[in-house]
Amino acid sequence: MTTAARSRPATGAEHGPASPSEPAAEPPTPSRQGAARRRIAAVLRYGAPPVLSLAVGIGAWYAVTYLILSPARRFLLPPPHTVLFESLLDPDHVGPMLDALWVTAKVCVVGFVFAALIGVSIGVLMSRGSFLERAIYPWAVVLQVIPVLAIVPLIGLWFGYGMVARTIVCVIIAIFPIIANTHFGLVSVDKSSQELFTLSKATPVQRLLMLEFPSALPSMMTGFRTASGLVVVGAIIGDMFFAKGEPGIGTLLDIYRARLQSDDLIAAIVLASVFGILVFGVFSILNAAVNRRR
Repeated sequence: MTTAARSRPATGAEHGPASPSEPAAEPPTPSRQGAARRRIAAVLRYGAPPVLSLAVGIGAWYAVTYLILSPARRFLLPPPHTVLFESLLDPDHVGPMLDALWVTAKVCVVGFVFAALIGVSIGVLMSRGSFLERAIYPWAVVLQVIPVLAIVPLIGLWFGYGMVARTIVCVIIAIFPIIANTHFGLVSVDKSSQELFTLSKATPVQRLLMLEFPSALPSMMTGFRTASGLVVVGAIIGDMFFAKGEPGIGTLLDIYRARLQSDDLIAAIVLASVFGILVFGVFSILNAAVNRRR
């Protein structure tokens, strides 16, 4: 046997097969590495700008509090850490806010349900003919552009100053996007599909439920998503002007403003904003899911 053969290292075949309990580690493939890099890049692309703008906003907040406001006027804009630790993280302060936010959330749900039912019904009615569209649409626009604060006294005079009035304000503010998007979706149904249902002698109800509503659903979901943000605004406005009954978050905002409790006022605004973002986000997810299924 030669020296080269004697110095050659032993192979796996000479030592027997590898133990099945010790599988060789599989190196990551380039495709997996590329997918991971793309995910990280997407997170940075969409997540970094909001985080950066939040940091800039907090820095500007500190600058205004400590560099612009005098110590005697610093109660008007307390620093972020004061709002966080003395309001948002203090159970005695945040507890009433969460209770009030729950009341506002219930008003939002009821107001949105009524706005959806009435708005979809009006949109369907407008889609039945050009005469009905011309007769109804101008008044829907008037309902959209009229200042709600101008008719608040009238709403209170007619419906009282409790939950009913708050719900009506929600409906008035949120209904127009539902009407407009429902009407647009229904009149945009494919003409060939309409002719097919005509040849099949489908009834108007069958045509509406089996063709028009499914075709108009993406447009309707866009209207629902827009209305979901507006209904939160309407509920808070209703809380501020119709304080009879359980206090909502808008009621607390007005109380904190009157008492110059700026830290609690800002904390309540933060909670209301987070609630509005969550509601809008839920409907955005539903809207995206509907569009993916088409």
